[in-house]
Amino acid sequence: MKKTCLILFGIGLAAAPAAAQEAQSAPRPIAVVAPVSPLDPLDIDGQTPAAVGAPIPVPSPAPAMPARIAPMPVGRPFGEPMAIGPVHIPPMPAMQPMPAMHPFPPMPPMAVMPAMVPMPIIPPMPAMPSMAMRFAYAGQDREAERQDRERDQREREVQRAQSERDRESSLYEQGNSALYEGRWDRAVNYFSRLADMKGTRADSALYWKSYAQNRLGQRAESLSTIAELTKSYPTSRYIKEAKALEVEVRGATGQKVSPEAQADEDLKILALNALANSDPATAVPIIEKQLSGTGSPRLKGQALYVLAQMNSPRSREVLTSIAKGSSTPELQSRAIQYLGANGSRESRATLAEVYSSSTDVDVKRRILRAFASSGEKDRLLSAAQTETSPELRAEAVRQLGAMGANEELWQMYQKESTMEVKRQILSAMQAGGNTARMVEVAKTEKDPELRRIAVRNLGVMGGKAAGDTLVELYATEKDPAIRRQVVNSLFTQGNATALVTLARKEQDMTMKTEIVKRLSNMDNKEAQSYMLELLK
Repeated sequence: MKKTCLILFGIGLAAAPAAAQEAQSAPRPIAVVAPVSPLDPLDIDGQTPAAVGAPIPVPSPAPAMPARIAPMPVGRPFGEPMAIGPVHIPPMPAMQPMPAMHPFPPMPPMAVMPAMVPMPIIPPMPAMPSMAMRFAYAGQDREAERQDRERDQREREVQRAQSERDRESSLYEQGNSALYEGRWDRAVNYFSRLADMKGTRADSALYWKSYAQNRLGQRAESLSTIAELTKSYPTSRYIKEAKALEVEVRGATGQKVSPEAQADEDLKILALNALANSDPATAVPIIEKQLSGTGSPRLKGQALYVLAQMNSPRSREVLTSIAKGSSTPELQSRAIQYLGANGSRESRATLAEVYSSSTDVDVKRRILRAFASSGEKDRLLSAAQTETSPELRAEAVRQLGAMGANEELWQMYQKESTMEVKRQILSAMQAGGNTARMVEVAKTEKDPELRRIAVRNLGVMGGKAAGDTLVELYATEKDPAIRRQVVNSLFTQGNATALVTLARKEQDMTMKTEIVKRLSNMDNKEAQSYMLELLK
């Protein structure tokens, strides 16, 4: 029995390989795909118990579920195609009929359109200027610009010279103020700067610098400054005072500065004031001694003032002598001023005498101003017409304008042939507010430069008459330079209304741009509205 079992086991082992080979060569059964219900339990291989074998019938009313492919049996060679059974797709359900649409209400009738306003006829474009005319216009513009540059250069040179004179005057006044206040160190500083400028008041600056140095106790420095004055300006009118100051400085060398010096000067001024009511025969010699001494400008100025208040032949004689230049320029200037303020016939005659005998432009200028303060209109007019110095003629014209001598200036303008004097007359007429004559010059003057000045002055003078004249000139003027000046003058007036009107009418884009530039810089509601209008 045991032997029989072993034989059967051996036969089974021998037949196993052949059975395996036969199984591999035999055709494989086709897998059938069947729909699986979601409720069907799955085994560990993902198959239902009914999935292996015959196809499972699917009920027709139930919707088809997603097809599930049975897993391939283990051992199937890779790449062998897998047969898939037929898939049943149920028919699509019938669509419900669309509900009937409600009919749209009828459209309301459209309103009747108003009749169109006929468009205005657009005027034809102006003909473009020929190339030759363009070059001609460009040449005129370049020439006008060149003239403007030259005129500006001349004005800058005049302003530079005037600025230099103003700086000298400022330093001189500051130095004198320091002397009057007893601030000697400041006086030395101001007069040193004035002397370094080497101008018309350098000798005066050196003298008062040495005076302030002496008051500070700087004896050696004071003597050095006096030596510089004597060497550099041997013909100066300060030489006499400088020599007297030198004697005083050398006598005080080695001595300390006395604090009582200022108090002593104050007492002397009080004493001088008391001399105003004293007998001129006694007071005038004392005053003369103070004027010729080495006192401060404050002390000498007070002495001269007291002398001008006295009404005696000797006091007038001394005052006239100083006005003619027998003393320092400071005292001479004060003497001329006192004679002009006196206003008497004798004082005016003395001023006329000094004017005719002097060659100093500064002295004559002061006398012209004294003529104005004393009401000497005829003498000023004579100087304006006959004076050979253009500077003095211009000063006389300015004083006539300050006096309101409008008719005299107009008569002089019509007879005058010098360009510079005419310019000064126009400036004087502006200062006098003579708008009517300025308008006449702007309209009738043949010289374009003088017309431009008149137009500029109208802008400064202001007023409705000036504004209306400027608008009228712009409409009739052909010179581009004068038209630009009209725009600038209206801008100076703040006349935005006129500028907006001109901008709307202007066809020349160059001029229109100039006008719009001025309007863009104006803080004016009408100008701003026009700027917004341009942006539309």
